[in-house]
Amino acid sequence: MQRWRGLDDLPGGWGRCVVTIGVFDGVHRGHQQLIGRAVDLARERGVPSVLVTFDPHPSEVVRPGSHPAQLSSLRRRSELVEQLGVDVFCVLPFTVEVSRMPADEFVHEVLVDRLHVAAVVVGENFTFGSKAMGTVDLLRTLGRRFGFVTEGADLVTDDGVTYSSTYIRACIDAGDVAAAAQALGRPHRLEGIVVRGDGRGRDLGFPTANLSTARFAAVPADGVYACWFVHSDGRRLRAAVSVGTNPTFSGRERRVEAFVLDVSEDFYGQRVALDFVERLRGMEKFDGVEALIAEMHRDVGKTRDLLADS
Repeated sequence: MQRWRGLDDLPGGWGRCVVTIGVFDGVHRGHQQLIGRAVDLARERGVPSVLVTFDPHPSEVVRPGSHPAQLSSLRRRSELVEQLGVDVFCVLPFTVEVSRMPADEFVHEVLVDRLHVAAVVVGENFTFGSKAMGTVDLLRTLGRRFGFVTEGADLVTDDGVTYSSTYIRACIDAGDVAAAAQALGRPHRLEGIVVRGDGRGRDLGFPTANLSTARFAAVPADGVYACWFVHSDGRRLRAAVSVGTNPTFSGRERRVEAFVLDVSEDFYGQRVALDFVERLRGMEKFDGVEALIAEMHRDVGKTRDLLADS
């Protein structure tokens, strides 16, 4: 899969293509269906499939300070869409100037003049251009003028729930990582670099890898979780993960701390990921260290059982 930052990487002699456009944060089941349709349509026509996304998140440019919690980094998104068969992952820098571009101008300059689009596949609720005035109906109208077709895909629902990035963020914020995984089609992943902690976990017999996460990363609600600890070398290790401020020790700084089962390795300085499978309990303040240690043993036992057959 090719990866472009902007449209200056367009190869010479670029022909027609099929494009799908969106932020695609999380690449959830709704996104997967949409992207899959674009890939299929591109193969039917014998042209490349191009996924166009934006960075930073448009909300942060249009309304500074409103950046939503991020379900997936750009790097993770590119990995996920490559697995879906996309030929080109194109990141358009989203600037104030882009936010003010009229919808018809965006279509003409980006889709027609630069990408030579043959077909566009978007969600039925897709909007674009200045003040989000562009709609799927406008895309269809402009497509008839410029010679491309537009498909508006239905949203994916299950048991009355419409899968969206907003819904998944709400699940994660509530600690319901199982519901988030159902909508994503896989566990929610939190990536970061392992940094030094205060060493308290080691003193208690549970040495932890402390994750420093990205600024806008979607961190689950405070509590203890059964997770897969995913190493950059491909290893998937069972881990009991604490998210919160360590109230038993009157902590103030919110941390993500992973106790990796059956491994004594020091992961300091390494990039790792946590795949959140299930919440075991909320964050609690215990009367003393012995009560905390006993509960931590129970957390580890539950984690081992939950992930035994995975």
